[in-house]
Amino acid sequence: MLVEDLAVAADDFAARTGWEAKPEGLCKGAVCVPMPGGTPRDGQLSVEVVAELLRMPLVRDEEHHLWALGPESGGRALTTAVVPEITLPDRDGVPFALSSLRGQKVLLVAWASW
Repeated sequence: MLVEDLAVAADDFAARTGWEAKPEGLCKGAVCVPMPGGTPRDGQLSVEVVAELLRMPLVRDEEHHLWALGPESGGRALTTAVVPEITLPDRDGVPFALSSLRGQKVLLVAWASW
């Protein structure tokens, strides 16, 4: 168990994350995730249970006695460190396939003006 008795009011959780506790489970828009035991009667949600159900990372800063709950992954989290095939032009405009570096350590640096 990560935490012991870390709870948050269901209304506060909904206001901050968009996930509402309903009879059918935790819901955000049209998406609902069943919640064991149903909606809490005392109006409190166990942060550990919610984090596991919604696949939200839960971390603690021991030094400052703070908890942080990350966003739900929604299935978009990386499941491997395998990069898909990428071919881009090099500095001279010649196509370069990232896979040509297979077996070597590679550092990708990306930049965007926005």
